[in-house]
Amino acid sequence: MSDGAATPTVAAFDLDGTLTRGDTLLPFLVALCGRRAVTQALARNAVALGRGMARIGDRDSPKAAVLGRLLAGRSVAAVEPIVTAYADNVVAGELRADTVARSVWHRRQGHALVIVSASPELYVDPIARRLGFDAVLATRLEVDGDGRLTGRLSGANVRAEEKVRRLRAHLGATPVRLWAYGNSRDDAELLAAADEPVLVTRRGLVPLRAGATRAGGARRRWRRADRPA
Repeated sequence: MSDGAATPTVAAFDLDGTLTRGDTLLPFLVALCGRRAVTQALARNAVALGRGMARIGDRDSPKAAVLGRLLAGRSVAAVEPIVTAYADNVVAGELRADTVARSVWHRRQGHALVIVSASPELYVDPIARRLGFDAVLATRLEVDGDGRLTGRLSGANVRAEEKVRRLRAHLGATPVRLWAYGNSRDDAELLAAADEPVLVTRRGLVPLRAGATRAGGARRRWRRADRPA
């Protein structure tokens, strides 16, 4: 995304498995709805979710169906205290020290920090604010005129190509030098768009050659997310 060395720098981070140690969506749904309700919602969509995890079917529709079953009709105002407590919990005990330290380094260099995530903006935004990020580009949940969640997504699920589309829309025509951090195949397009792509593995951060995110040994280090996001 850069057209030269003397341009502003942006560091874009995935959330789940990159800034955090693992998935954040299902633990959030359990905190909000209870384990039994989440288990039932997953069971009703088990076949479609399994196909999505195996990458042989649509991944977005099953996610939307689970969210619809669990979230529809809930007041945003009533959900806010749970969101606040959940964000506090993630920041207190669920972060990866290495990637958070890298975000701190970027901030000290004066770089703009952005989280680009398929997880709901509802809780990604407060997590980002606690970590000192400047912007959040995450999956949006639709809210009706009465301030209630409809259970539907507002716009696309922010994964794969949508991550790059949302980031380009956020940056506009401004040329930047882009660093990108991701841990799964859904981050491949984001890493491929970066001047400085960094693959986040279980063992640490692996700098990649720009445009070569799936080449050589790096390809073997991709790991699938434990659950669709």
